[in-house]
Amino acid sequence: MHTPPPQVPLVMVGGGHAHLVALRQWIANGQRAPAGSLLINAQPYAWYSGMLPGLLAGRFSAAQCSIELAPLAAACGMELICDALLALDANSQAILLASGKRIGFAKLSLNAGALPSIDFLTDGSLALVGAKPFPGIVHQWHTWQAQPPAQLAILGGGAAGVELALALRISLPQTHLSLFCRSGLLASHPPRLARLVRARLSKAAVKLYEKLPIERVRDGKLYAGGRTIAQPDAVVLATGATAADWQATSGLDCDAQGFIRVDSQLRSSHASIFAAGDCASLPNTPHSGVYAVRQGPVIAHNLLTEADGTLQHYQPQARSLALLACGDGSALLSYGPLATQGRLAGELKDWLDLRFMREHRLPEQGD
Repeated sequence: MHTPPPQVPLVMVGGGHAHLVALRQWIANGQRAPAGSLLINAQPYAWYSGMLPGLLAGRFSAAQCSIELAPLAAACGMELICDALLALDANSQAILLASGKRIGFAKLSLNAGALPSIDFLTDGSLALVGAKPFPGIVHQWHTWQAQPPAQLAILGGGAAGVELALALRISLPQTHLSLFCRSGLLASHPPRLARLVRARLSKAAVKLYEKLPIERVRDGKLYAGGRTIAQPDAVVLATGATAADWQATSGLDCDAQGFIRVDSQLRSSHASIFAAGDCASLPNTPHSGVYAVRQGPVIAHNLLTEADGTLQHYQPQARSLALLACGDGSALLSYGPLATQGRLAGELKDWLDLRFMREHRLPEQGD
């Protein structure tokens, strides 16, 4: 990308939570992006991560868990392009898309997500299905429903791994499920929540392995500690976030894990480039949709602020409410050191999730 193409005033890459909130805020405030601005997303829909376990458990439809982006973009005066970001040249202010199209920009906002972490060797003999991006696992789930696998291994001892294990237990009742944790189960959550989850997994007949990092996939088998520990039909990755390859070669300042460093204004090392959500790196801000949603209003304000204007600052919340779906309509809840479970927690989660979807759809898009 040597000769920069003509500049687009604003390019937003990714239909993640932060951008979704920003677009809806502009619409609510009667604001519009500069003429000619673009929204780029690989899919025509934005998927809401909080409802994925409910979808896999058969409680929600795909339509309930996704929002059509083209109407939102149009309402903000933007055009949606369904394409994937392949490369970014921050110094030349240009991006390259998977289709081969090159686009220059005056201002860029990145909410492009992240990839599942693969910290083991593999010979390709087992399918590795990431919990994100969502279209991939949803497609695989439909395949499994038609032809249920005998065994599935889920890697990741965080909230995502737990939710996926409990959801898949409901939709694949005959499949042997195993959950492998590199460290302890829900290590970043209160101990009581981990105890509640262990009981849930045991009741659901999900085999739990803690402090057992997978070292290798070879000949269709999982190895840990130098020995074979499972021979699943596929591996579901709920192993946390890894930065996309293009970030390391973008010219942006990135942290040791390859995520884009941003300041409290969500601005990168290049003043014209902002980043939010999983692709960004900010102190005390986990890669979680709960934090990305709070970044949306800051992105909304700062992208429409002129160079000499006052930018807003994002302050990550000191603690956040965690609601883990159990697949059956109940949920586990934790806040700070407190943890509980039950149907009321599930109703609260459903209410929050469905409210988010209502608030971020245009009226004509329906529920």
